[in-house]
Amino acid sequence: MEKLTFYAVSAPEKLDRIGAYLAERLSRDVLRHRYGYVVIAMEALDQLLMACHSQSIKPFVESFLHMVAKLLESQEPDLQVLGTNSFVKFANIEEDTPSYHRRYDFFVSQFSAMCHSTHEDPETRTRIRVAGIKGLQGVVRKTVNDELQAIIWEPQHMNKLIPSMLFNMQERDENPAALAESCFRELLGRAAYGNMNNALRPVLVHLDNHGLWDPNEFAVSCFRIIMYSIQAQHSHHVIQQVLGHLDTHNKDTPRVRAGIVQVLLETVAIAAKGSVGLPLVNSTNVYTWMNPADSPPNLCLGPTVLEVFNTLLKHLRMSVDFEMGADSRRGSASSVSSRSKESEERIVQNAIIQTIGFFGGNLPDYQRAEVMMFIMGKVPVYGTPCHTLDTVKIGAHPINICNVTSGFKAKTMAAALPPLFLDPLFSISLMEDSELRQLVLEILHNIIDRHDNRAKLRGIRIIPNVAALKIKREKISKQDVSFMKKHGQQLYRHIYLGCKEEDNVHKNFELLFTALALITIELANEEVVIDLIRLAMALQDMVLANEENMPMFIRCSILALVAAYLNFLSQMIANPPFCQHVSKVLEMRNLEAPYLLPEHIFREKCPLPSTLEKDNRSLYFQTQEIAESLAGPSYNVERLSVPYVPQVTDEDRLSRRKSFVDTISLQVDLLSSSLPDKSQLAEEITFETLKKAIDTTGLEEQEKEKRRQVIEKFQKAPFEEIAAHCESKANMLHDRLAQIFELTIRPPPSPSGTVTITAGHAQYHSVPVYEMKFPDLCVY
Repeated sequence: MEKLTFYAVSAPEKLDRIGAYLAERLSRDVLRHRYGYVVIAMEALDQLLMACHSQSIKPFVESFLHMVAKLLESQEPDLQVLGTNSFVKFANIEEDTPSYHRRYDFFVSQFSAMCHSTHEDPETRTRIRVAGIKGLQGVVRKTVNDELQAIIWEPQHMNKLIPSMLFNMQERDENPAALAESCFRELLGRAAYGNMNNALRPVLVHLDNHGLWDPNEFAVSCFRIIMYSIQAQHSHHVIQQVLGHLDTHNKDTPRVRAGIVQVLLETVAIAAKGSVGLPLVNSTNVYTWMNPADSPPNLCLGPTVLEVFNTLLKHLRMSVDFEMGADSRRGSASSVSSRSKESEERIVQNAIIQTIGFFGGNLPDYQRAEVMMFIMGKVPVYGTPCHTLDTVKIGAHPINICNVTSGFKAKTMAAALPPLFLDPLFSISLMEDSELRQLVLEILHNIIDRHDNRAKLRGIRIIPNVAALKIKREKISKQDVSFMKKHGQQLYRHIYLGCKEEDNVHKNFELLFTALALITIELANEEVVIDLIRLAMALQDMVLANEENMPMFIRCSILALVAAYLNFLSQMIANPPFCQHVSKVLEMRNLEAPYLLPEHIFREKCPLPSTLEKDNRSLYFQTQEIAESLAGPSYNVERLSVPYVPQVTDEDRLSRRKSFVDTISLQVDLLSSSLPDKSQLAEEITFETLKKAIDTTGLEEQEKEKRRQVIEKFQKAPFEEIAAHCESKANMLHDRLAQIFELTIRPPPSPSGTVTITAGHAQYHSVPVYEMKFPDLCVY
């Protein structure tokens, strides 16, 4: 061997003839099963290959690879392992010049087949599989850095390489699995930008074919390996592929979809750790990168941010639709399968919500605002054609926004709470679902709380010393003052309406207290403080008047909320007379009416009174005394004499409290508003009633007082409140007239169809007979 090596090195032009001779001998020995000579020939080829590094080695390499192929084609495991070892030695040699004609298609196929060996003997099977993995690793090392071998990244090769590695990674045998994972990491680490998709598709197909999405432990582990192996700037390819795969499986079983979403969550979590910049919009396939220097390291995606959220929200809506379909079938078919389907859909929804929350939590603030706007764009607003959408569908959107807004720190409220975001958000707060209203309040907390004070305010209670909480605050900015002038009435209104919902529980009042406190800390100047006091006093007056016959628990809870808030407010503005008045009321309540304090009313089995003592003024806060305590140049206390009245908006007329969709309900509503009450018609005529009818002095005094209040309101109330009040009255009259005209002018529905002209275009509407409503006399 030493003489042969010396001869080959001295006369490199003879290498091709030496290689051809050894190849001929080896082929003959393989056919005659003379395996000892085969081993000798391969050792000779290996040593010559390692010793000679000249231009003349190219023909010799061809003979060498031809012989390796011969060994791999044999059915003898020892020869296959021998050929693999020789190929690995060859793969580790760095060639000076590239090869223009060499191809490795055969080796990819043969090594992949060895990775799936089903030999009867376990040890032999393991040896063959390990050899196959080593061979694929050699192919990868030999080709991925060679520009002339870019063909290795084509689908026909990746569809063999990737599944072979994954097949061994999911096996329990430690040796092949560890080696396959190492090879898999090496392959992905060498993948260039244009090759990522070809490397990822076989992974998804393999997981589909082997049913590895449910359970998805291997799928999660696999994508964790992928995300940590690829270059950071290629992370968006992985997320894009998983999103596309989720679209492909949109009608698959809930557990499969949940498995894919959980994999997406894992990829997003890893991608969020190591990259900067984030494309918000995508125009003509050119990604726009938004201010990466202004934000901490965060997620880097190829698909746009809104595209990702749109896909996730679409699947969330589909899952809710599937769940509702299962729920409707449960009434007619077997309930067992329907219930399991429903519970599995909840798993999908929770996984999507968790993914959206984590995804949004890693965005910079300027993009969180865009994402919140985008999600709220999916929420129906009262007054739109879809305002009757089920609360189950709507409920997922506040959960998503609550997750996205967690840790949100906006510089100005106008940027964080634009009108396009506020309107649909507050629309949800009017729905008959206490948990949805809680989510809306939590979203407001996330956005308003810019100094992390919420944890200090947790739990509705009488805080003895607010200064001990060490609340962080800054002077309110001009932008926030302007925001409160424009939207303050809207905030107060929804807090007011949210307090008197009859299904409110302890948590609702806790969140309402925190909302009032955060508004005081972050957004309150002298004018806002007066408005907040007016709001608190309006809540107290509403409870005492009790025109809506609210349950006693709700009435006591509202009064406890007012007490907790005024105690907090008086200490925040550091006004001793105000604090003294609040303390007196709290002391009297503690002695005579503990059920009006939050520490008592929210305890389990708190005894409730049958009625409230309206005449005992010492139990309630007095507007006059508060005004006197705040008298001075800082506060415009004259406005306290104007009672707070919430704005009447379209939401009140189009919400679930009043529905004019049905003709009969509209007629009844109109009649009831114009006719006197039956109880008034049937009132017993007595001497007192005749005396009241003759005596008009009381009526004149009431009329004068009413006029005085109207004049005072227009003199002292904020312009925005007066304008909103007048506009709401005009809008209500206009809406009533429009609905009456529509009923009188519109022809009745017909099964044959009717033609309407809209924007110059004729539209044909047909109403099925079974959807038409007939008078009782017409029904047989």
